[in-house]
Amino acid sequence: MKVLSMIQPWASLFVLREAQYETRSWKTNYRGPLAIHTSKKINKAVCSHRAIQALLYKHGYTVEGLPTGKIIAVCNLIDCLKVVENHQTSAILEDGREVSGNDFFLGDYPENGYVWVIEGMRTLDTFIPAKGKLGLWEYEEE
Repeated sequence: MKVLSMIQPWASLFVLREAQYETRSWKTNYRGPLAIHTSKKINKAVCSHRAIQALLYKHGYTVEGLPTGKIIAVCNLIDCLKVVENHQTSAILEDGREVSGNDFFLGDYPENGYVWVIEGMRTLDTFIPAKGKLGLWEYEEE
């Protein structure tokens, strides 16, 4: 299965659906099943933001309790859209949809960046320890 590694707290907020989209500086032509992996790195500066702490707490997480180095969820990657406009508090994607609110706050939307659109997010009952990699990578059970 294809896997995407993400830094915490972004990975958990994405899996918890506080962020509808994953933003990347690169596009992918891949469509299909995608596992979400938490890298070992936690962005401590972001985690010190009260709004981030509140979003995590809403789901029973603390910064100290965030999973790292594990595959925590699976979903389906259904599209990859270019950001065509950034208005500082919202962004417009190539298909005309506007991104605002928490989705904008929890992402990075520079013009010519990319938004990964997923559906069917499902948190795993048991997280799978795995060593992450850059880009999309293939998970193979050991």
